[in-house]
Amino acid sequence: MNLKKLAENLGIEENEFSELMAIFLEKSSSDLSKMQSAIDEGDTDKAMTAAHSIKGTAATLGLKEICEVAKRMETNAYQNNLDGVAEGVRTIKEKMDVIAQIFTAKG
Repeated sequence: MNLKKLAENLGIEENEFSELMAIFLEKSSSDLSKMQSAIDEGDTDKAMTAAHSIKGTAATLGLKEICEVAKRMETNAYQNNLDGVAEGVRTIKEKMDVIAQIFTAKG
């Protein structure tokens, strides 16, 4: 993941982008917890809201893969279908872990 390139795409400095990514990681972690709770409760509305939040922020930051996974999760939840949502949570968590490792190595 090229942080400098992602920052340039947004027209901001790399350190500003790093701050936004830290916020994204924190907020998305909370959203993933809400998503897991929604799965456990069978609450498609809660799952859809959490997926929508992740999708929007990921899209804004240029994190296309996370955005696409969240979009599929949101669509499934909208259709009252939680199939595949747990797998999506795992996929996004893995991608977020990679991002976190990049920031840890950079820090």
